[in-house]
Amino acid sequence: CILTTVWETQLMSLCQGTRDYNPKQMAIREKVFNTIISCFKRHGAETIDTPVFELKETLTGKYGEDSKLIYDLKDQGGELLSLRYDLTVPFARYLAMNKITNIKRYHIAKVYRRDNPAMTRGRYREFYQCDFDIAGQYDPMIPDAECLKIVHEILSELDLGEFRIKVNDRRILDGMFAVCGVPADKFRTICSTVDKLDKMSWEDVKNEMVNEKGLSEEAADHIGEYVSLQGGMDLAERLLQDQKLSQSKEACAGLSDMKLLFSYLQIFQVTDKVVFDLSLARGLDYYTGIIYEAVLTQVGVVPAPVSTEAQNGAAEETVSVGSVAGGGRYDGLVGMFDPKSRKVPCVGVSIGIERVFSIMEQKASAEKVRTTEVQVMVASAQKNLLEERLKLTTELWNAGIKAEVMYKKNPKLLSQLQHCEDSGIPLVAILGEQELKDGVVKLRTVATREEV
Repeated sequence: CILTTVWETQLMSLCQGTRDYNPKQMAIREKVFNTIISCFKRHGAETIDTPVFELKETLTGKYGEDSKLIYDLKDQGGELLSLRYDLTVPFARYLAMNKITNIKRYHIAKVYRRDNPAMTRGRYREFYQCDFDIAGQYDPMIPDAECLKIVHEILSELDLGEFRIKVNDRRILDGMFAVCGVPADKFRTICSTVDKLDKMSWEDVKNEMVNEKGLSEEAADHIGEYVSLQGGMDLAERLLQDQKLSQSKEACAGLSDMKLLFSYLQIFQVTDKVVFDLSLARGLDYYTGIIYEAVLTQVGVVPAPVSTEAQNGAAEETVSVGSVAGGGRYDGLVGMFDPKSRKVPCVGVSIGIERVFSIMEQKASAEKVRTTEVQVMVASAQKNLLEERLKLTTELWNAGIKAEVMYKKNPKLLSQLQHCEDSGIPLVAILGEQELKDGVVKLRTVATREEV
């Protein structure tokens, strides 16, 4: 009996970090996907698809410390394969293999990460990504600004709540690390630690830098001075005059591009949501320029003791509740897969769709969500009218009308009407002997019960 119970429990459980979706949840997903796809198409993107698994060597060394989260498939005596970790690296491999130097594409598909799942926060081991990327040699910051415009449009249309888009530049980060005294061989690993500032306090981040990664306390303190800075074009201008940072050519190039980016964002009318944030790092190894991340925010009351500013009326502060989009520029990734190392500049954004779904599901939990698109139910008021119902349903289907009929010979009219109310079907086409004699159909509006 005990063995049977254990077996039944195993049969009824899901793999950790995965989930099933019921019809209501799928209806919400479809609505979200349609909003995102229509935005991508509005900006002129075409779509592609790539295999769910890649050669292990294709994915290795592209994700920094997150490479340990790649799912490796068991060696079947042939190629060493891994499940794709994201859609960006397969896209770069696709461009190199097919010698494509110019494309604006979107790709919506599942990816896999051996992460610690947090289901309530929308973090899974199997999940969808919605990517938009522009590949090709263009003038600086124009495609980058459009990617940020797309994030702004999607988050505004989905109406998830207040959001903020943080931007930085990998060149600014590397220049900052250099002038702060970080050894060049520690840039990537220190970058991965800075990337944790949205989840950890500065004290914990500094502790990891110094005690785990061997950085000097002085260098860590210098980094701390910079990563606390936020602003817009004004901050980029100020940092260009910074005595230390201006010594780095790399940082100056990034800051000049940041100024240019904000000038385009002003034209695109999105600067109200975009902030230049030096703490944004994004730990993936392949980024070479601009990086960005969109976070949803909520209003929370400042805990006591309140500051002077709070006492003067500013009693609320913005609290981040999680990233819902991220991306950046990766000009060197395609060249890694090209035999002649030919580079194709790329910039893109990925929408964190699972977190979006979680929020949309919570918002819709009390609402009635239609899970079908049936426009009319073909019903009968009397017995022995199955054939007539099927004939009328066929006529509607052939005319492209979404119709449904009950799979019973003699269903009760009340049961048929109740099904319409439960399913949100707006119309009922009712057949009876008199209607058949007169060559008409009685059409009832379910909500108002009006008949014609």
